[in-house]
Amino acid sequence: MPQTPSIWTVLSMLEWATEYFEERQVKSPRFSIEWLLADVLDIKRLDLYLSYDRPLSSDELDLLRPMVKRRAAHEPLQYITGETDFHHIKVKVKPGVLIPRQETEQLVELILNEYNQEEPKKVLDVGTGSGCIPVALKKARESWEVYASDISEEALQQAKINAEYNEAEVHFAKDDLFVPKAFSDNRFNIIVSNPPYILNDEKEGLDKEVKEYEPESALFCESTEKMYGALEKLCSEKLQPEGVVYLELHEDHAKEVLDLFLTRNWKAELKEDYSDKLRFLIAKKA
Repeated sequence: MPQTPSIWTVLSMLEWATEYFEERQVKSPRFSIEWLLADVLDIKRLDLYLSYDRPLSSDELDLLRPMVKRRAAHEPLQYITGETDFHHIKVKVKPGVLIPRQETEQLVELILNEYNQEEPKKVLDVGTGSGCIPVALKKARESWEVYASDISEEALQQAKINAEYNEAEVHFAKDDLFVPKAFSDNRFNIIVSNPPYILNDEKEGLDKEVKEYEPESALFCESTEKMYGALEKLCSEKLQPEGVVYLELHEDHAKEVLDLFLTRNWKAELKEDYSDKLRFLIAKKA
């Protein structure tokens, strides 16, 4: 364990905790303590560098210590602080609900870049999780009518919290992708989904903070064909003529998903994420 400073300042905490996290093989050790310390002090991470000599009060240390302990056990930062940024909104997260990813922000951007505010749309997000997708879409396009479903009651409750927190009107329902019943009388211009797409046998290759803390039901699927086949069927039934489907997917199985849609009479294409990996499918009925 690193040597304990005689006086805890912003700088001494950054240095001590970085070394402490490194010893425990925590991912991004310096970033981790910056995130936690900025949260405790209620400042931006960059502002820490203007406050190096600032002493930490006993109350601040009492708040920070259990957070550092949780991070040392590889718990995700977003669960520790209870929220994360996502496409111009704040999303509250907790264990049991998937943490929004940067790739999913890009999925939202793909949709927003295609449609302007003046085009009223009816949108469905399937497997909404934290509600990050429908809430971000509704905040950016207030004229849109936005719906979202999930099989997890815990996720739906968190999604409703995020909609209320961000003052976004979203219609939520509990639903099973494989036996869909929600919003049965509705047809949508846009259907979007970031489904579980990591195969069960790929679990061991994931970071500890993902496989030990995030909900398996939101991460893993039995097979790509089964998951995206069910999505294709739902989209066929619920999409309006000329409607468009936007899906996030595993880069290693992107072409399998593309072929699935093409063989079922869709016009479809793959898009890369910011890391140049095939990450998204955009499709409309041929």
